[in-house]
Amino acid sequence: MTAGPLARPPGIGAGVVGGDVVRESAAAGRVVFWEESARDGAQAKTLMTAGFRVRLAREQGRIFGTDGPRHVVFAAGFPAVCAEEFDAVRQVAVEAEGAVSVAAVCRGRSEDVRQAVASVRGTAHARVMVVVPGSEAMARVMTRRTAREALEQGVALVKDARNLDTGVAVDVCVADAARADHGLLAEYAAAFTAAGAGTVLLADTVGDQLPAEVSHLFSRVRAAAGDDVVLASHLHNDLGLGLANTLEALAAGVRVVSSSWLGIAERSGMVATEQLLFLLAHRAEHTARLLGTGADPWWTPPDLTRLPGIARMVADETGVPLGVTTPIVGTGVGTISTGTPFVHPRLFQPFDPEESLGIAPSVVLTQLASARVVKAVAARLGRPLDDAQAHAATAWVKRRAFRTGRAVVDDHAFDAYLEGLRTDPTENGS
Repeated sequence: MTAGPLARPPGIGAGVVGGDVVRESAAAGRVVFWEESARDGAQAKTLMTAGFRVRLAREQGRIFGTDGPRHVVFAAGFPAVCAEEFDAVRQVAVEAEGAVSVAAVCRGRSEDVRQAVASVRGTAHARVMVVVPGSEAMARVMTRRTAREALEQGVALVKDARNLDTGVAVDVCVADAARADHGLLAEYAAAFTAAGAGTVLLADTVGDQLPAEVSHLFSRVRAAAGDDVVLASHLHNDLGLGLANTLEALAAGVRVVSSSWLGIAERSGMVATEQLLFLLAHRAEHTARLLGTGADPWWTPPDLTRLPGIARMVADETGVPLGVTTPIVGTGVGTISTGTPFVHPRLFQPFDPEESLGIAPSVVLTQLASARVVKAVAARLGRPLDDAQAHAATAWVKRRAFRTGRAVVDDHAFDAYLEGLRTDPTENGS
């Protein structure tokens, strides 16, 4: 059901600008995706053109219909990088307005904050995210100050940004929060919020937290910071735990979660948007286990059939390939190549790819093919086989795979073989 205009929910403090749909969504228990593929994804040595960022933002918003701004914050880029990056962020803010909430990201410097605000101002649901260090080590590197001094400067920057334009929401990302003092984080999460911040993102900047540590971090900070504070997660995947850690954050009550299409982000990336979204939406019982019985994470339930197409868009734009084992959107989803899964596919899948994602099942030939699989592919090519022909064709497929060193025998080669088999019943060559 699409939500109408909201009154300010409980927990939204007087110091925060009204009409912040991200805070409103989080306070109502809805999940918000902080999309990082255009921003943090650039640190994975990718570059999305301005036009593609607009297209991606619009497509991601369409997953949630008219509630796109309530469910997606699209981090459009880092305006301080260069004039071209500033222009790209501005284009997204203007042309994707209303599809998502657009955010500009900046360092904890006054001039960067001014640039970020200027890049999104005057557009609906505009945001800026200010990055400040949380640990002593990161504070020394980023600001040459103590962690407390750097966080205090962050409070001043939130106030500056709010004074520059009250129509632009301000968020704070605390870098290296995983190695910061929890009490200090809670103190300043509350201070940021009182100064006008919409959300406070806690980042595992180096991606080395274990799930139990993530749970401890968010539970402690959330309890000590108070109900006014809306915490968000920004968790990297260096140990392959980005998804598990984000689920721990959600279990601890976080409702704003950073993710990236195909998981692209600095170094080993972060949780993949398509995986997290699918996991939260495809089965009600899974959602209940993850978020709690009775949880209602959506204003508008997401259209999961859009996920494969968006993933292919991002792969084409960035050069990051979709692998055969990539969950949810990979080239292996919906494919069958062996006998028993061919006969009973539902026994070998956690979900129906066609029903959930709109991916039609596909039978492919490999060295593991049975005669039934070979017959099915031949019939798809318009060349039905009898049992003897199927036996010969199965042997040919296996020889072909091993001779070429490639598991999949493509349809063109198989069709050429079948043509020869039709014209010469004794044909069984390679």
